[in-house]
Amino acid sequence: MTQEELDKEHLPKHIAIIMDGNRTWARNKKMDPKLGHKQGAKVLEDTVRYANKIGIKYLTVYAFSTENWNRTKEEVGALMLLLQTYLDDFSKRADTENVKIKILGDVTKLSNGLQNSIDKAIQRTKDNTGIVFNVAFNYGGRDEIVTATQKIAKLIQNKEIDIQDITEELISNNLYTAGQPDPDLLIRTSGQIRTSNFLPWQIVYSEMLFIQKNWPDFNNEDLLIAIKEYQNRTIKKGK
Repeated sequence: MTQEELDKEHLPKHIAIIMDGNRTWARNKKMDPKLGHKQGAKVLEDTVRYANKIGIKYLTVYAFSTENWNRTKEEVGALMLLLQTYLDDFSKRADTENVKIKILGDVTKLSNGLQNSIDKAIQRTKDNTGIVFNVAFNYGGRDEIVTATQKIAKLIQNKEIDIQDITEELISNNLYTAGQPDPDLLIRTSGQIRTSNFLPWQIVYSEMLFIQKNWPDFNNEDLLIAIKEYQNRTIKKGK
C-alpha cells in the first residue's frame, strides 16, 4: 500500500500506539530482551518520522507503564538507559525534522540523569510545529486520572472553583494530554486485545486496531494499512 491511496482529507489527527511484543520478538529469535527493546526504538523513530511526513498531528506511544517496574531489575535498568540514550540522540534529529517531544507520566520517580534528558528534549523541541510526539513513560491511566482529580481538588480547596465547575472539559484540561485532541485511532501490536491502562479517559471514542505483528516488525506499510482501516470505518459512519 502507498501513501497516495489514503484519503488526505480524512487522516486521523491523533494516533496512539501500544508498542507490544519487544520481548516476544527477542525471545523468538533467542536474543536478550533488551535487544528487542533496542530494535523497537529504531522502529519507533521510523514511525514518528513517517507519521510526520504524511501529516499526522499527534502520535502517542506507550513506552513504560507504572506496572513495568515489576519487571526484573536488569530489564528496567536497560529500559531506563535506552530511553535516556534515545532522547539524547533522537531529540537532535527531532529538532531538525520539526518534531515536538512531550512526556506523559510521573517523571519525578525517574533518575536525575533521565529527568535531565527529558527536560533537554522537551526544551530543545518545544517550538517545533510538526508532529507532537508524546512518550508515555512511567504512565498509568488510572494514576493520570487520580492526579488530575487531586489538582482539581486543590482548586476547590483554594476556593478557585466550585464543585459545580467540574466538567469533562475541566478534567481533560488537567490530564497529561491537556490541549490535545483525543486519539482517533488506537493501534496495539503483538495480538493482545486489551488497552492495559493506556489513556482510559482519552480513548473512549477511538477506533481500535489490534495487529498480530510484534512491535519490532511493525513498518510504514502497517501504519498506512491501519490508517486506511480507520478511514474505511469512519467514512462509512459519516465521521
